[in-house]
Amino acid sequence: MYSFNARVRYSEVGGDRRLSVPGVVNYLQDCSTFQSEDLRMGIDYLEQSHRAWWLSSWQIVIDRYPRLGEEIVVSTWPYDFKGIYGYRNFTICDKQGDYLVKANSIWFLFDTAAGRPAKVEEKDIRGYWAEGDKKLDMEYAPRRIAVPGDYEAGEPVTVALHHIDTNRHVNNAQYVAVAREALPESFKIREIRVEYKKAAVLGDALIPRISREKDACTVALCSQDGTAYAVVWMRTAG
Repeated sequence: MYSFNARVRYSEVGGDRRLSVPGVVNYLQDCSTFQSEDLRMGIDYLEQSHRAWWLSSWQIVIDRYPRLGEEIVVSTWPYDFKGIYGYRNFTICDKQGDYLVKANSIWFLFDTAAGRPAKVEEKDIRGYWAEGDKKLDMEYAPRRIAVPGDYEAGEPVTVALHHIDTNRHVNNAQYVAVAREALPESFKIREIRVEYKKAAVLGDALIPRISREKDACTVALCSQDGTAYAVVWMRTAG
């Protein structure tokens, strides 16, 4: 398990003085990035090796949003690798060790020179494993998200520089932020699932297609021709 200590900053909270939904996602992806950098298998290593780990899906269950100034511990560990895929858990805990957030994620290894997914080899995962790291006890959802046929179109969002990460694509957390903005502030999210389908780049338009259920909403972020870049499912407390 890899962990780092943090304190919730003012720049990371919403109007309720709690960590925002994009803030949760940022802490999780930062944790896995820190682990890779500390193992010397981070961005520079991946660029030199013509490799990239791209996120296929998230499942994030939020029991409690930490408060402004609250000290938290963010942790991650991989629990399996199969074919092109890597499977990784995350947690955010308070100082007492109680779970605030549990998450599962599925990644795939990409050969940037060949332009196609690559099978995971021992050299790609050295150092990530630790004896005793097991699959997190949580209720796991499928990777794929069903998109309802009925929807209402939201306001398009043009991809700007602040959406872009080091891969020159829209950052994983930014899709969640755009989807969250398509819902009313009163919709208190307790679970998020994201299926990433196609990388959006600078200048693309993300058009939300919003489908509402009793206790959940699905937001498909689509191109002008209806192709989905990402599908975000969000459940409220019910």
